[in-house]
Amino acid sequence: MKQVVQNYKSGELALLDVPVPGCKPGGVLVRTAYSLISTGTELMKVSEAGMSMVGKARSRPDQVAKVVQSVAVNGVPATYRKVMGKLDSYTPLGYSLCGVVERVGAGIDDVKVGDLVACAGNEHALHAELNWVPKNLYTPVPDGLAPRDAAFGTVGSIALQGLRQGEPRLGEVALVIGLGLIGQLLAQLLAAAGVRVVGVDPDPERCALAERLGAAACGDPDSAAVAHAVAELTAGHGVDQVYLAAGGSSNQPVELAARLSRDRGRVVDIGKCRLDLPWNAYYEKELDVRFSRSYGPGRYDPEYELEGRDYPIGHVRWTERRNLACFLDLVARGRVAVEPLVSHVADFDDAVETYGRLRDGALKAVAVLFRYPDGTAAEAVDGAPAVTAVTAVTAAPSVAVPSVARPAGTAPPARVAGRPVRLAFVGAGNYASSMLLPHLAGREGVELSAVVTTTALSAANAQRKFGFARATTDLDAVLGDPAVDAVFVVTRHSSHAGLTRRALLAGKAVFVEKPLALTPDELAGVLAAVEESGNDRLQVGFNRRFAPLLREAQERFGARTGPASLRYLVNAGRLDHGSWYLRAGSEGSRFTGEGGHFVDTASRLLGADPVSVYAVAPPGDDDLQVVLGYPDGSTATLSYVTSGAPGFPKETLDLFADGRVLRFDDFVRASVYDGRRRWVSSRLPKARDKGQSAELAAFVKAVRTGGPMPVPLESLVATTAATLAVPASLAAGVPVTLAGAR
Repeated sequence: MKQVVQNYKSGELALLDVPVPGCKPGGVLVRTAYSLISTGTELMKVSEAGMSMVGKARSRPDQVAKVVQSVAVNGVPATYRKVMGKLDSYTPLGYSLCGVVERVGAGIDDVKVGDLVACAGNEHALHAELNWVPKNLYTPVPDGLAPRDAAFGTVGSIALQGLRQGEPRLGEVALVIGLGLIGQLLAQLLAAAGVRVVGVDPDPERCALAERLGAAACGDPDSAAVAHAVAELTAGHGVDQVYLAAGGSSNQPVELAARLSRDRGRVVDIGKCRLDLPWNAYYEKELDVRFSRSYGPGRYDPEYELEGRDYPIGHVRWTERRNLACFLDLVARGRVAVEPLVSHVADFDDAVETYGRLRDGALKAVAVLFRYPDGTAAEAVDGAPAVTAVTAVTAAPSVAVPSVARPAGTAPPARVAGRPVRLAFVGAGNYASSMLLPHLAGREGVELSAVVTTTALSAANAQRKFGFARATTDLDAVLGDPAVDAVFVVTRHSSHAGLTRRALLAGKAVFVEKPLALTPDELAGVLAAVEESGNDRLQVGFNRRFAPLLREAQERFGARTGPASLRYLVNAGRLDHGSWYLRAGSEGSRFTGEGGHFVDTASRLLGADPVSVYAVAPPGDDDLQVVLGYPDGSTATLSYVTSGAPGFPKETLDLFADGRVLRFDDFVRASVYDGRRRWVSSRLPKARDKGQSAELAAFVKAVRTGGPMPVPLESLVATTAATLAVPASLAAGVPVTLAGAR
């Protein structure tokens, strides 16, 4: 299928061939009939992409701050790879469309194949022939409403949410500053609500259009006509509400709002405009400044948008989806007219040319629609990776470590001598693209055979940047391909165990990023797949044990004779609001997701697997103290904290045994003290090498030669069981014995 994309680094626009997105549970696959260009938001993004790197940095200071923090934690090279990987990637455009349901995912019962729906979202309602849309971001189109009119649904919802934030009342007067697409729709909505509207825009054609569609008066912001109209309509008191629907760097809209508002009026910001509030003017009138966040309540809430959890109508009357349905109803009943706003309808094949004409000013438009080729026959869309059900770890004083059963005669699949090791990736997100694939692309003896994702563009980006032979959403075809030797599972945590099971049962060697499982049942399911298939070719992405500096320090420390005490501090830091790591209900706790890294590192240094786990945490805090017990009496104390300073090193550890101390500082410096001499790493490494390259080399070698996996399966299982025992210990308030651990 085709999709409009832009390279943020170069500014290039393209109509790209990408795989059809998978139809995941909780949503529908929609074939687009019409999609709407937001001539404000999208053209701002297109223009920003054409800036120099300095210009981009100036326009997004929030992202610059994240880069600085990443350098402090991960070092310059890793941060550079991550940033350039994001910049030099195709990004999607579009967020408002209407189309026909082509496939219905599991759990959806409110629409059926063939239904017409309006869709929203800058990750789901894209300028593409097919889109997967979750439940709360689509709504059925009312009978009789044309698809091209229904394509306005998302933008109309933005205008409607702005109106709700202004709380207009019958008979009031409102000022709408900016008569672009949002402003035009907002003016009509206000008029339909019994509010008299004065519009402001420097474009006389837009002013005339707004007046034809119901505004009482419109004019240029610099003319006296607007002030006269406001004075006449309000008896000199000023308008009740001002809606800022303009963009740009001028502070004129904010100043005009203060001048024309009544005492204690309301000012609602909808567009992205400069907001240097003149203090005296806003203070003296005690103006109420409000913001309108996109389509309505639910926006940016992953549980609402992605997991389909609606808000009770008694608590939240107007959500994203209800706003979308309400706007379509108003259009269907003739209370809002969208057809007069359409300046141009372009065939989808002409999308790049259309954007170019808009950007260069050759096409002046309020609203532009893309018209898609007729396509009533559904394309064959193969299944996407299943979403694995997640349950909580049950608290108990003893947690069983599943035993590893290997049928007699187990042997790795035969490979053709001299043929490259052929790898397939399931998932191609930030970590895979910045920390794994750069070490595999171009490696001698390795062939990147296929990349599988449930979204079209991520697969296309990975194929372009790393040279995969094919990009697809068809996981079954890849697992059934005898030429694929190994599968990398680099997806969200909740899918790891299920995808690992499927790949093992298909006879593939598997590299799965941590965690291997989120629950004991998932872990048992993975081991059942090993027993059923006789395939134990599994590696979990515990890369720290492969870090060159850590291995050198351990060699310098030497063998020990008595028990050891290890202290490991992880300054994990706070996560950004909205991070999927915070979705504990579906993706497990944060420690469950990444704690295996630190358990595995401790076990590597102590030369054994843990036999007990005791965890404590302050009430209402994410900080954890975890004490691991080992067979020889050694202990490891993991302090996993989120409340520390971001500038402090992320990982530091000290190992004490036999009168010696090993000190390890965040993968940049290591020391060993033994009373007679002191060893210090000879130089600071240029980058924090956390072992990914060495780990991947060891895995590829094992697949190529048929030799043992880099880490014994028993150790991977023990580390995972110990990580899962942490919430059990927290709940029970006592140490947990890992039954069956050696």
